Amino acid sequence: MKQNIKIFSSWGPKIFSFLLAIGVVLVVEFSNISNRVVTIPLDVSLPDNLVAESLVPETVEIVISGSEDVIYLVDPSLVKAYADFSFVNNSGIARVPVVLDFNQDVFRKSSISVKAEPSSVRILFSSGE
Repeated sequence: MKQNIKIFSSWGPKIFSFLLAIGVVLVVEFSNISNRVVTIPLDVSLPDNLVAESLVPETVEIVISGSEDVIYLVDPSLVKAYADFSFVNNSGIARVPVVLDFNQDVFRKSSISVKAEPSSVRILFSSGE
């Protein structure tokens, strides 16, 4: 006897189950992501014709995000941080982004992201008179 199989019936529960499975996979994948915060030296280039009136930061924190098994294997000394104020010509407050220099290919292959906190630095300059 031939049975009538209804594969295409009751779409609601099938779609709900599929979306639930995707949700479980995403929760498991992203719950394994951790952050590691490390303080590194900040290399600041100042303009020659102006004087910094506010404090010039000497360090910056970097946040290393990724799998908990991998982020603690990262050597923070491989990441360099720069802030370039050398282009500033006028007195006042200047803000520049913190630029991180590291081998991005190694971090991308391991699904690790690195960002600076704060992402920018500001300094008050005067003419020094």
